[in-house]
Amino acid sequence: MLDQVLFWAGSILLVAGGVFDLLASIGLLRFPNFYVRLHAATIGAIYGAFMPLIGVSLLALSIEDFPAKYMFAGGAFVTGLIILIVAPIGSHVLAYAAHRSKSVKWQPVVDHLEEDSK
Repeated sequence: MLDQVLFWAGSILLVAGGVFDLLASIGLLRFPNFYVRLHAATIGAIYGAFMPLIGVSLLALSIEDFPAKYMFAGGAFVTGLIILIVAPIGSHVLAYAAHRSKSVKWQPVVDHLEEDSK
C-alpha cells in the first residue's frame, strides 16, 4: 500500500515539474524585460528541477526489488536540496549584477539601490 502511495506521489511530482518547466519556458518567451524573464527562469529552475527530483526519489523508494533504492533516493533528494538553495542565490546575483552595470533598461518607480549608493 505504501509503495503505491509513493509511486503516485512521485508521478504527480514529476508531472507537476514538467508543467512548471513548460510555464517557465512560456514565460521566458512572453515576459517583457530581463528581470521578469529572470524570475520565470528561476521558477523553472526551482520547481522544474526540485519537484521532479523529489518525485524521482519517491519513485525509487516505491520499487521493491531495487537494492540501491535508498542511495538513489538520497542522491536525488540531496541534489534537489542543493538546487533549491543555489538557484535563488544565482538569480539574485545575476539581477544585482545587471542592475549595478546598468546594462538593462528599466524604469523603476522606487530604486532603493540607487538611494543607498548616494
